[in-house]
Amino acid sequence: MTRNVTQWTTSQVIKRQAQCRPDAIAIEFIDGPSFTYSELYRRAKSIAAGLNDIGFAAGDKLACLLPNGPEFVDMWLGCHQADGVLVALNTELIGQFLLHALNLSEASVLVCDAYQAAKLSEIAGKLTHLTTVIIIDGKDVSVIPNINVMPVSSLYVDPANIAEPESQFNNLAALIFTSGTTGPSKAVMMPHAHCYLFAQGTIDNLDLKQSNCYYICLPLFHANGLFMQLYACLVAGAKAVIRSRFSASQWLTDIQRVRATHTNLLGVMAEFIDRQPVMGNETEHNLRVIAAAPAAPAMITRFKQRFAVKMIELYGMSEVNIPLCNPLEDSRPGSCGKPYSAYFEVRIADPESDIPCAAGEVGEIQVRPKLASGFMSGYYQMPDKTVEAWRNLWFHTGDAGRCDADGYYYFVDRLKDCLRRRGENISSYEVETAINALDGVKESAVIGVPSEIPGGEEEVMAIIVADGNITAQQVFSHCQTCVPAYALPRYIRFMQESAIPRTATNKIRKVTLREQGVTTDTWDSTD
Repeated sequence: MTRNVTQWTTSQVIKRQAQCRPDAIAIEFIDGPSFTYSELYRRAKSIAAGLNDIGFAAGDKLACLLPNGPEFVDMWLGCHQADGVLVALNTELIGQFLLHALNLSEASVLVCDAYQAAKLSEIAGKLTHLTTVIIIDGKDVSVIPNINVMPVSSLYVDPANIAEPESQFNNLAALIFTSGTTGPSKAVMMPHAHCYLFAQGTIDNLDLKQSNCYYICLPLFHANGLFMQLYACLVAGAKAVIRSRFSASQWLTDIQRVRATHTNLLGVMAEFIDRQPVMGNETEHNLRVIAAAPAAPAMITRFKQRFAVKMIELYGMSEVNIPLCNPLEDSRPGSCGKPYSAYFEVRIADPESDIPCAAGEVGEIQVRPKLASGFMSGYYQMPDKTVEAWRNLWFHTGDAGRCDADGYYYFVDRLKDCLRRRGENISSYEVETAINALDGVKESAVIGVPSEIPGGEEEVMAIIVADGNITAQQVFSHCQTCVPAYALPRYIRFMQESAIPRTATNKIRKVTLREQGVTTDTWDSTD
């Protein structure tokens, strides 16, 4: 670990740890292999050499459409060892969602399994930059027009002659997609220092030490799992234990078996864990802290009583890092904490005028960095969206919040036209675009409505103006073919065009639809 920002690149971190702690276990996969720091370094160099052999050059984009596993880690570290840019993609992307992400990011190489590769068949003719697909599971894949398909084994080559990368702390390291608002999803440009600062924040705010163990059950294609947790372990020299996907029934068993000291939860994960049958040894573990976003005060109390563990809330975004975190020794349930003031400034301001709000007043959460490249460098290929977010030298998060007289911040609601379900940000625009492509749909509006699950954030609801004889089941079945599972509308409601609430400029007034919520004429996919 170093505070010298010029050494904040992934390849430098892995090389340092391989030299200082070569035989220490860096990563262990539940029911899978484990790797020492020296092995991670060797595998990264091997992948870099293999990428060089297929013409991958500095600055090129490598997309990963992979679940949590050794291959994801290898591709991340190998891509950076080759001076490339990682494009981390949600494994549930399909159709136009996947096409948009691949084309916008300009990824030339995609690493995935045969199942994910099959998704390319319907969009292959529209891909503008993808030239190579690397398959990790050795299964036969039908030919994809104009794309070279290779087995992942071809990337693991002798790294003897691979040169050390020349990436600098301010070079682009990753593109991670965040929710769109009134447009398509945006790719957040994350410099190496920005990625490193996610890790440094965990080390500083959660007191992560070399002797600790982090249990990771969030997807590595999100900044939380990859940078805030896994990268934090690599920077600190700690051990990361990774599960392929979250399991509420296995959570406590895993925590106990691997002797985890730290873990993170999102949204309803805590609720799902708390619904598990009570066991007799629930306080027999090494877990010291759970970082959660959000964390309802009642759930914080519940976890303290049931599991004898501290749960603290924090606030962050791919764009702005984790600028707010509750102090470990002075946390306030319901608050997302105080500013990580060594590296960030945070304020509450009027979202229209940008005039700062008084203590207790609700306004927009606005953030700016104190460190060069410790923040996103913009939205890739969307300069207008970058400028829009960076008004008056502050990044506008689009989230409403307040700050009390003691300097603790509280998240209130979202100002953006997007919603959040099961820890995933969902672009209403993209779901609406998919629904509007169905014959018989004249117009649609997608909103979030409260979930009946405590802490469950929102459920997706689609309000539709039909221009023909169409049923809710037909709409839902259509969405299953072109919308990621996490974004599927649970609720569908048909309305007459004349009944849709609108603004003076004829835009749908979604705030009114949210107030109406789930009505008696609303179809529920779970019924």
